[in-house]
Amino acid sequence: MNGQTPEARVREDLDRLLPLLNAKLTARFEHGEATGVGKAIRYSLEAGGKRVRPILCLLAAESVGARAEVALSGALALEYLHTYSLIHDDLPAMDDDDLRRGKPTCHVAFGEAHAILAGDGLQAEAFAILASDASILPDARVEAIALLAEASGWRGMVGGQALDLEGEALEAYGLDHLKTIHRLKTGALLRASLEMGAVLAGAKSSFREALRNAGAALGLAFQIQDDILDATSDAATLGKRAGKDAGKGKITYPALLGLDGARRALAEATENASCHIQSLPKPESLEAWARYLAARRT
Repeated sequence: MNGQTPEARVREDLDRLLPLLNAKLTARFEHGEATGVGKAIRYSLEAGGKRVRPILCLLAAESVGARAEVALSGALALEYLHTYSLIHDDLPAMDDDDLRRGKPTCHVAFGEAHAILAGDGLQAEAFAILASDASILPDARVEAIALLAEASGWRGMVGGQALDLEGEALEAYGLDHLKTIHRLKTGALLRASLEMGAVLAGAKSSFREALRNAGAALGLAFQIQDDILDATSDAATLGKRAGKDAGKGKITYPALLGLDGARRALAEATENASCHIQSLPKPESLEAWARYLAARRT
């Protein structure tokens, strides 16, 4: 990293790539007949957040020698999908949260019906933006759509959320079951973020496999750190309710392994991601992001 700290490298990447992302982030939702839903969508997209998934997609393309712009539609699709999932996760029927990214959640600001529809609209638009991008070769376009569908569907994020909700009613479950929930609920979309970047960049199979494996490890590390932060931080720092997992009786890494054990598991997952990243032609940014995400405080 040329002597840079991970934080400095991450800031440099954000300064380069966020303008590219933000220039088109809400453009597809500016005009349309359903203005109320459009406003709810823009509110949720503009609430901020770390933009981890789209940035990782762009960096994955760069890590194999391509320009970030070749993966822009994939990056936007990932952020639409992720934001939809947050809107729905926050609903009373799901996690019942009233604060997200330091602001009232979508259903608090716009009502439950508009929040559900805003999430539905974002989900559909994620696939529409990929399908309509003629700059992507047809085979790559279809493959990226398939990756996103699998990662976000019932064998991925939706399935993980279902298992997580069902887990609240269980008296206990073990580490393997918790890993399955994390692999599906959080890991699947992070894995897809890196693999989609590889696909859209036309990467060779060995680089694509390295990015897929790195994404799986990063997804696990990300969720372990989420569990740690939920147990140790506060709402003012996180921008959302802290301690909600324990309040709902959810099994987490700190609950199963203790904080020290959770931190060891976090370090192991991060090192696993790093090993795969190091095999890429240009690993520096992704390596910095792996270190940064493991140490983040929000």
